[in-house]
Amino acid sequence: MLRSPSRFVRNWLTAAAVGSLLVGCGSSSEESANDKARPAAKTEVTVEPIKASTELTDTNGVKVSLKKKPERIVCLFALCDDILTELGIVPTATNSAVLAHPDFLGEEKAKEVDVIPGGFIAPEVEAILSHKPDLVIGLGDTHGKLAPALKGATTFWAMQPETWQDSVGYLRDTAALTGRTAQGEKAERAFRVKLAEAEKTPSDRTALIIYGSDENFGVATPEGDVAASLFPKIADYPWKSRGVEGSYSLEEILAKDVDVLFVETLSFGDAEGKLSEKLAANPLWSKIPAVKNGDVHEVNSEVWAKGRGTRSLGLVLDEATAALR
Repeated sequence: MLRSPSRFVRNWLTAAAVGSLLVGCGSSSEESANDKARPAAKTEVTVEPIKASTELTDTNGVKVSLKKKPERIVCLFALCDDILTELGIVPTATNSAVLAHPDFLGEEKAKEVDVIPGGFIAPEVEAILSHKPDLVIGLGDTHGKLAPALKGATTFWAMQPETWQDSVGYLRDTAALTGRTAQGEKAERAFRVKLAEAEKTPSDRTALIIYGSDENFGVATPEGDVAASLFPKIADYPWKSRGVEGSYSLEEILAKDVDVLFVETLSFGDAEGKLSEKLAANPLWSKIPAVKNGDVHEVNSEVWAKGRGTRSLGLVLDEATAALR
């Protein structure tokens, strides 16, 4: 019986895609997560004005204080790159591959952005500081350990997105800190309008997002996966978090009669091949309606699993709604 990994493994799998090992992961309680993931009746398209400021308390309660508007920003995970792209800013250096996507900078321009060595889990502090950053943005439960080493030399901002609302909040916060308020409002409005439009005609088909590199796949749930948090608004998405140790078996997935499958293949070092192809070796896989009907969609994991921001989520909505028709 194949079982999916916990949220801890989700982060480990994502880290492994860039050749690292996960050392820690945070998790909210299942009750509070379920409350957070519960979709609103309608997505509000009105965008509140963003006020420029060098001091704020971010969407998750973290206080950020800068001496001046940041001009040199180092990104340690893809949400940072996504937000900066929306605001018309190119990061000074990055630890993500999402900028190479054609809807971001594209391959050629992305090559002009320096890459921080050391991998996703252990980016080199000396390399980060060599860029003389005004601000370093990382994933809290992964890069928080870097804060002491960066203290006094730069400002470290730990983000911890779990839903699309978190991502919108971080977009607004970054727009305020950088003074790109008009760009932030425009990006938020465009995303909200797209989501509101998609939820007007939700699909009655059952959808599922899975991720991994082999038979130890994971199920993305709306409580802790930003892309999956969109799906209760646009499809039948009956997958709930089971906590850090929770998992779904392939037998359980088969019982849900999944109509459309989205697959995020995450690479492990030299590992090759698509996750859907590897799961095909299991006889239960071929019995899933989505597989029998050819409705399995291998998606770009840089966008779907790692991007997390409004630009990535806009692409997720475009691809998902097209597949769910």
